[in-house]
Amino acid sequence: MIRHVVFFSVKRPEDTERARDGLMLLAGIPYSSHFEVGRNLNTDPIPGPRVDLIVYGEFPDEAALAAFKAHPLYEQSIQIVRPLRDQRVAADFLC
Repeated sequence: MIRHVVFFSVKRPEDTERARDGLMLLAGIPYSSHFEVGRNLNTDPIPGPRVDLIVYGEFPDEAALAAFKAHPLYEQSIQIVRPLRDQRVAADFLC
């Protein structure tokens, strides 16, 4: 299984919900075995870069993750979220 985790920060706090809505489009892509989008609670006392939203997905294999990223809803989500985001950090790992 592959776990796909992406952290986003938005340029303007007032755009957080719009960015979340754009990321939620990804939930309509059928290749993940589990998928969620959440807001960061910002409870970590150690200062560092701000994270506003987190995308978490589980995929049975690399082919499923590649199919997820090739789906038209993925591009639609990018078109909405990219202009709103400040930073994006992604990680994929086997478990």
